Order: sequence, then C-alpha cells, then structure tokens
Amino acid sequence: MILGRKALFAAALCCCALAQQPAKLPAVKIIATGGTIAGEAPSSAQAGYTSGQVGVETLIKAVPTLNKIARVSGEQISNVGSQDMSDEIWLKLAKRINELAASPDVDGIVITHGTDTMEETAYFLQLVLKTRKPVVLTGSMRPSTALSADGPLNIYNAVAVAGDPQAAGRGVLVSINDQIHSAHDITKAHTTATDTFMSPYRGLIGATAYGVSQYYRYPFKKFTAETPFTVESVSSLPRVDILYVYEDMPGDPVDAAVKAGAKGIVTAGVGDGNMPKAVLEALGRAASAGVVVVRASRVMLGFVGRNVEVDDDKMNFVASEELNPPKARVLLRLALMTTSDPKQIQKMFNTY
Repeated sequence: MILGRKALFAAALCCCALAQQPAKLPAVKIIATGGTIAGEAPSSAQAGYTSGQVGVETLIKAVPTLNKIARVSGEQISNVGSQDMSDEIWLKLAKRINELAASPDVDGIVITHGTDTMEETAYFLQLVLKTRKPVVLTGSMRPSTALSADGPLNIYNAVAVAGDPQAAGRGVLVSINDQIHSAHDITKAHTTATDTFMSPYRGLIGATAYGVSQYYRYPFKKFTAETPFTVESVSSLPRVDILYVYEDMPGDPVDAAVKAGAKGIVTAGVGDGNMPKAVLEALGRAASAGVVVVRASRVMLGFVGRNVEVDDDKMNFVASEELNPPKARVLLRLALMTTSDPKQIQKMFNTY
C-alpha cells in the first residue's frame, strides 16, 4: 500500500510538472519577396523610397518579440517591388510553399509582399496551393525606414495568424492593418493609406490585434486543395491581356492583343462589363478565332452578370461575376492550361 501511494504521488508530481511546461511554439516560415515592407528611403519623413532593399533576416530582426509567439525562420525568394512580380516568381513561390507545407516541421507560412499586386499573388496561391495549413501574406504601405512604419506589426500579426490552428483550412489569407482577408475577396482601394485593403463583397475573414485573432467565417468559394489547378510541372503560364474600356474606344486594342499572341482577353468594361459596339465586334472576332473573352468591370463594386446587356451565350463570352479584372486574369490563365471551352471556363468562374 505504501509503495502504491508513493507511485501515485510521483505520478501526480510528474503531471503537475508537465502541466506547468509551456506549450511548444508553432514553427512559422517567413518567405520574403520584397515590396515596400522591405523598402528604404534616404529620410524617415519622405514619400519617395525604393522597394525591395532589405532582406528577410532584417525584417525578422525588426520584430524582436516574434520569438515569443513562434519559432521563426526566413527564406528569400526574391526582392522586388511587386510592380515587378512575375510568372517566374509566382511559380517558384507556389512550388516552394507546397514543399514547405508538406513538411511536419512547418506549421504555417508567411509571405512578405508588395501591396501593388498582392491581391493577384494571393488569389493565384489560393488556386494552386494544396494545403490546409495557414498561408498568410502581409506587407506594408510605408517603407522600413519611415516614421511609424507599419511593417513590423503587420509581420507580427501575420506570424501569429500563420501559427494559429484556427486559421487552418480557411485558404490563403492576407493579414494587414489588423485585418484578416480572404485572398479571393481582397482588393487594394487606396494608393497610399495604410487601410488601403478592403473585402467589399464578402467581408473580412477575421481581425487580429497584437497577435490575438478572432475569426468570422470561411471562404464561400472553393480553394486550395479543392481546386484542380496545379503548377508543379509548369514552367510558364498562358498569355492573357486586360483591356481597359473607355468612351468611344475602337476595336484596335483587341485586334492588337490577338495579333500579339494573347490566348485570353479580360475586359475592364464600363458598368456591368459593357463596351462600345466596335469593341464588342472585335471581341466577337477574337472569340471566333479561339481566344477566350472574359467580361469584367472597371467599377470597384458589383457583379458582372451573364446575358444582361451582352448576349454572352451568342458571343461565346465568359462573365467574371465578382472577380475584378486582375483576378479574372489569374483564373483565366490557370483555366487555359486545361481547356479553352468558354462554357467550362464559365463554370470555373462560378466555382472558384
């Protein structure tokens, strides 16, 4: 009986010791691509700066409390302003993230990125990544040398989201300005303000403040592992051009895009994706020649409905629904890797 009591007492002490041990911090990989968040300026109080000047280790050192919330390591994929983001970087980034996400030693991934094309990169990754682990993009509107630089706190919050099990299975996220957006919904709405990003149709995925997050919803459309798109053996993407529609626009730009080798054309149309008669006729010629035409809108809010003012069935066009022109281009490029049938591509726009 005495030995039994000693054994029970020892077991109780062991359980107490285990309970007092801190939980193992999540392992988060930060992949840097450049952007304003890695930018520098000669002065801390000036508008002009150069993107992509500091490396990932410098970004990590600028947030010394990161080691309190995650085991962080960094990797540099590129160091460019996001106006110079390219297919080459996209493919390299997607393949590397899929590789990292497959490792049991990685719990989440953060991508630092310029804000100019962040929504396009995020949506591209939303369609081609095959993981439920959190993948979170972040950036900043002020360079690293600026007064009140917003990059360090954005990185801190993004790392917290990437290490949070509650963020898993919500697709690719963007954590910026204390908000958590879905890659499908986010768009840049202001040229310089720190609250530039919005999710105007569906709203936020959640919010985060100093590493503490709350989540409101999951994405409505299918994403990541639910999509058929893969780039593992892909070395290039089909050419798709965006044409901005304006008053009295001629059909010449459409003809020029076709002649230049575009496999698809996305229009940033007026209103509900409309265009002048000359453009409509040129797009009809393009569609007859096998070029896939997607009607989107230059208007920030609203859906582009099918067969409203344009007879999409007759013209063999695709309506972009809620996707803006840049994101419509992303989806069309991936769709064209498997089909050029407008009816099948319309189903993809309805689904993803």
